[in-house]
Amino acid sequence: MISTADFRNGIVIVYKENLMELVEFQHVKPGKGPAFVRTKLKNVLTGRTLENTFRSGEKMEEVRLTEETYQYLYTDGDIYYFMHNETYDQIEVGAGIVGDKKEYLKENTNVTLLFHGDNPIVLNLPNTIVLQISKTDPGLQGDRSSGGTKPATLETGKTVNVPLFINEGEFIKVDTRTNDYLERASEND
Repeated sequence: MISTADFRNGIVIVYKENLMELVEFQHVKPGKGPAFVRTKLKNVLTGRTLENTFRSGEKMEEVRLTEETYQYLYTDGDIYYFMHNETYDQIEVGAGIVGDKKEYLKENTNVTLLFHGDNPIVLNLPNTIVLQISKTDPGLQGDRSSGGTKPATLETGKTVNVPLFINEGEFIKVDTRTNDYLERASEND
């Protein structure tokens, strides 16, 4: 158990039966009345933020989360298999935790998994990933300098907009947070 005096950015607490990360906080001591702590909390599972005020000295449960690097192996239905990079232990992760991030998973991709005890609760992708374009229309000769874009389907099935000069079979770097094309890449990037 911790109190509001132990608050620091980045700790995870249990609040209303949810795991919440403390994003920012401010101790307030008004001229009249008791002191309080104004906070901004982010739900670890959903990413939603909320603001809350705690009485000074209020106690709550702190949760220790561990972060481990794993390598994606394969999928079998709604179960995704990952291997720990150091111990080579394999774990199963459900589709609910992977969510839409499956559109960026290809074999041997390194990801970080956040654990609460022995249970994985959050999967984080690298900020950028290199994927091959499996299908896209050819760009028109006169349109290459106009800065236009066209849809391209990646090897994982994800569709992103790319510049007109990008062709099928090329490797590109994609920002996994915004789904934006960043640059051309080589297979080994």
